[in-house]
Amino acid sequence: MGPHYLRRILSARGIAVIGASDRPEAVGGLVMRNLRAIGYEGALHPVNPNHPKIMGMRAYPDVAAIERPPELAVIATPAETVPGIVRQCGEAGVAGAIVMSAGFAEAGSQGQRLQAAMLEAARETGLRLIGPNCLGVIRPKHKINATFSRNTALPGHLALVSQSGAICTAILDWAEDQRIGFSLVASLGDAADVDFGDVLDFLALDAETHSILLYVEGIRHARRFMSGLRAAARMKPVIVIKAGRHEEGSRAAMSHTGALVGADDVFDAALERAGAVRAQTVQQLFSAARLLSTAPRVRGNRLAIITNAGGPGVMATDRAVELDVAMAPLAPSTLKHLDATLPAQWSHGNPLDLLGDADAGRYRAALGACLEDPHVDGILAMLTPQAMTDPDGVAEELIGAVQAQDKSGPGKPVLACWMGGKQVSAARKRFSEAGLPHFPTPEASVEAFAYLTAYERNQRLLLQVPGPLSDRSPADVEGARLIIEGVLAEGRKVLGSLEAKAVLSAFRIPVTQTLLARTPAEALVAASTLGYPLAMKIASPDITHKSDVGGVRLNITGAEAVRRHFQEMLQAAREAQPDALIEGVTLERMYRSHYGRELMVGVLRDPVFGPVISFGSGGTSVEVMQDRAVALPPLNETIIRNMISRTRVARLLARFRHMPAVDAAALERVLLRISEMVCELPQVVEMDINPLIVDEHGLAAVDARIGVAFPPAEADPYAHMAIHPYPSSLVSHWQLPDGTPITIRPIRPEDAQIEQAFVRGLSDESRYFRFMQALHELTPQMLVRFTQIDYDREMAFIATLDQDGAELQVAVGRYTANPDQRSCEFALVVADDWQGKGIGTHLMQSLMQVAWSRNLTLMEGEVLSSNSNMLALVKRLGFSTRVRPGDEGVVWVGKQL
Repeated sequence: MGPHYLRRILSARGIAVIGASDRPEAVGGLVMRNLRAIGYEGALHPVNPNHPKIMGMRAYPDVAAIERPPELAVIATPAETVPGIVRQCGEAGVAGAIVMSAGFAEAGSQGQRLQAAMLEAARETGLRLIGPNCLGVIRPKHKINATFSRNTALPGHLALVSQSGAICTAILDWAEDQRIGFSLVASLGDAADVDFGDVLDFLALDAETHSILLYVEGIRHARRFMSGLRAAARMKPVIVIKAGRHEEGSRAAMSHTGALVGADDVFDAALERAGAVRAQTVQQLFSAARLLSTAPRVRGNRLAIITNAGGPGVMATDRAVELDVAMAPLAPSTLKHLDATLPAQWSHGNPLDLLGDADAGRYRAALGACLEDPHVDGILAMLTPQAMTDPDGVAEELIGAVQAQDKSGPGKPVLACWMGGKQVSAARKRFSEAGLPHFPTPEASVEAFAYLTAYERNQRLLLQVPGPLSDRSPADVEGARLIIEGVLAEGRKVLGSLEAKAVLSAFRIPVTQTLLARTPAEALVAASTLGYPLAMKIASPDITHKSDVGGVRLNITGAEAVRRHFQEMLQAAREAQPDALIEGVTLERMYRSHYGRELMVGVLRDPVFGPVISFGSGGTSVEVMQDRAVALPPLNETIIRNMISRTRVARLLARFRHMPAVDAAALERVLLRISEMVCELPQVVEMDINPLIVDEHGLAAVDARIGVAFPPAEADPYAHMAIHPYPSSLVSHWQLPDGTPITIRPIRPEDAQIEQAFVRGLSDESRYFRFMQALHELTPQMLVRFTQIDYDREMAFIATLDQDGAELQVAVGRYTANPDQRSCEFALVVADDWQGKGIGTHLMQSLMQVAWSRNLTLMEGEVLSSNSNMLALVKRLGFSTRVRPGDEGVVWVGKQL
């Protein structure tokens, strides 16, 4: 894969400043001064038709007049001039432009028209845009400060990407005082073209960047954001601050950038699936970045606290409880060892209070015991300066113990909290020099450990790529789609109760039997058919909360009551909502469950991330309880268990007093089916199953409401989703000329074992042709990368056949989209015993078809010149070839799709 297109822009060897000025307060003047002050070593061209010279340098009337086209243009002119300037830059061969000017989409209809014209000019000329309404970019190592900020950035390994220029300047000011350096500072502004996804793609492979910090106000392209975030988070820690955690802040963020702002808990769910973590303050942002870049990976969330004072230990424990950080239960052997080592008055538990006269020896004993205790996942060592305390000596003991642990391999994270000021300043300096994470307060220390545990949990969720439900009973997707299309054809947006339950049944979700009665006589017949006791509910697509209008009657035991309640319910509903369409009354037999728990499962359509699945407590008090957890589909069992565990009602699902545990497997199956439903039915925009009653024997959906709408016309059936699900529609079956049946299907995470066996079974030559290096088998990291793919930006097909009841992989072909999102790079390998049978050709044709359907226009790759079979195959498929300049051993091959 070639270099990312942003590399030319962010490492530009020539920069034109359009709107340059000698005026110190002008934006163009500040950009010029910043570039000169940082010592920019490339060609700098001021552009201003009104001045022959600016800052003593020759000024050009326009970009076209510059003898050698610069790679980057910085535009600081009025908004109405920008579309024409962008077109001129593109036609002159400029690679990219930073548009600092405001007055575009965030400024109303006229600004939106200007932005559309600007983007059209950029697309037609192949130029990429950062901005508009942005501060610019800083690349300290490359001596580029293309901003109008009065701050600069020190060189370092943190990348900061922000939608807000003001936040960038504030962070830069704070970071300069803290001596924190950056590999990149980028203000994206309105992000009309280059957005978070593009920059994350670049940073994922940028050797200068070790950690990534994001300040997000809103997201324009959820799929691109999630794909870029997931790619980057696989490589290095990504920490995010999200503005607009509350409704008022969200409105302000939307008016600022014009980007969409969704629900805050949905954003959290997106970060979890992407393997990133969220900070709440700027200080937490840097603390988390520093910690995640240096501390060992944590294996669990059990924290041991070592302290020389009880009060700070209690403060740290309180914060741990608030953050769901578990206090580690010390093993009996640990307690026995500490009883023999510490004074009799020590706390005999966690926190480990070593008393006010604790010296370095006591800390050494306590730390060593906790490092050896299998019940402890991380350690927080705290110290308050007391009369008999040696802060420096204890610090040296702590550093020595941690360094000894690190020499023997990845150990447990150890954090320090030396409270105070002057008396502990030298110890804190020692911690900084040794790279040991330290914090000034108990609360900040525990929050830092919580970031470690959140990062580890989210990294596990990142690896979850839900596979198809093909091994379970298939859903009647087409039947459910026809029901919904019939409702939409009638001009309705909400399914009736019977229709909603029919859709659920099509996805194999158990429901209670329901009958509709339009008259009292029909109600009596339905009651006789179903049997008593009954529940009766008003049937109206316009009434969401039936009980609020007197539209629910329960435990009806006789025919007379059925007729009376029918009339009363209709009258009450018509009085409460006279304009509502009343279809009649539904009747269902009361669902009897002595130990049943009422839950709610729902689907909501977030304005940014699309369909979201929610889970929580159900019943009539659902709005009051506000007990829900959300997750982005597609789901699998691991994601489902994580979602359930974050609700309060989760504690009631296990054995509780006299109540047996619920059928957890049945509950997981329902959530898997809901995930399948929202993946396959883009028409579903909202749904509530409330209550879903679950007990030890199973469950049933007692009531359901489904809202629908016509989906936009998209070639991709999963365009409505932020995370592309497993593309079951691409599974195909084929026969070799000798009749051997072959399955061609997208790879999935469960294929790790057969993928590893496949690579091991290749000849040395075949492995060398594929990987261009000596390789016996895939490393664990390579195996994860090859089997847990992002189906939106890459595809991998494997060819398999059945051998003695087991699946055998005989070939794999894959492509990955290049950063330009127009071309892709492919790779192909066929097992030695299966070459020459047409499998490679079939795989390549499948790959090219999918790439074409996703608007990729070029498929390319590199082939060793000695790999004659591969070169012959691609030539038959119409690929052109050329020897790579400077390396005759490698042939570039490419085909326009």
